[in-house]
Amino acid sequence: MFSDAAIRFCLSIKILLKLPLRQTAGMVASLRKPAGLDWSVPDFSTLCRRQKTLSVQIPYRRSDGPLNLLVPSRDITW
Repeated sequence: MFSDAAIRFCLSIKILLKLPLRQTAGMVASLRKPAGLDWSVPDFSTLCRRQKTLSVQIPYRRSDGPLNLLVPSRDITW
């Protein structure tokens, strides 16, 4: 079972990058590998089921222009 925080993180990536759920799971999996994280990624079915009960709010998202995604370097290990 995945925590609400893990599902919200995945759904935030989905919203920010405008991805379908299957691509979201793949993107999150690809983000955890370089970071050296050893945790499993929620699959499509889990994301689909849990998005119905969890709300994810992105306070501001311009529809035009590039997306600037900031990740603190101290949180990534190569």
